[in-house]
Amino acid sequence: MQRFAVIPAVYLLLVRGRAERREILLQLRAGTGFMDGYWACGAAGHVELGESLAEAAGREAAEELGISDLALRPLCAMHRVQGDDPIGHRVDYFLLADAWRGEPRIMEPAKCADLQWFELSQLPEPVVPHELTVIEGLRSGTVPPIIDIGPTAG
Repeated sequence: MQRFAVIPAVYLLLVRGRAERREILLQLRAGTGFMDGYWACGAAGHVELGESLAEAAGREAAEELGISDLALRPLCAMHRVQGDDPIGHRVDYFLLADAWRGEPRIMEPAKCADLQWFELSQLPEPVVPHELTVIEGLRSGTVPPIIDIGPTAG
C-alpha cells in the first residue's frame, strides 16, 4: 500500500442566536478554482506546518473575515476520499465559534463574492456538499464526532 501525506484543513463555523433563530455565516466562493459559486463556511483553509488547529482557525478568521479572539469548540473531524489520487484524500476539522472580536467582513474579495448570515433552517443553495453535511448535522443537533465520506466509507 502506498503511503502519502495528508494536508489537514480547518473549517470555521461562526454561529449566532439561539434555538429556531440560530444563524451561520457563509461565504460565496469565487475565483478560487474550487466550488466557485457555492456557499461555504465563513472561513477555512489548510493547517500550515507548525500550526495547531486553533492557530490555523484564528489565522484564517483574520485573513478571510478580519476577526480575532475566537471562542472555539471542536465540532467534528471528517475524512473525505475523492477519486484514486492521494490529493483527493482529505482530513478536515470543523470548529464552532459563537463569540469573537470584530465584525466579520470580506477581506479577500478576489476569493469571496458575498458574505451573509443565514438561519440554519433556511440555507442558501448550493452549499459545498461536504460542508453541508456538517451544517445539516449542526441544525439537527446530531453531528457525529467523525464523519467518513468516500467510496469505502461507512
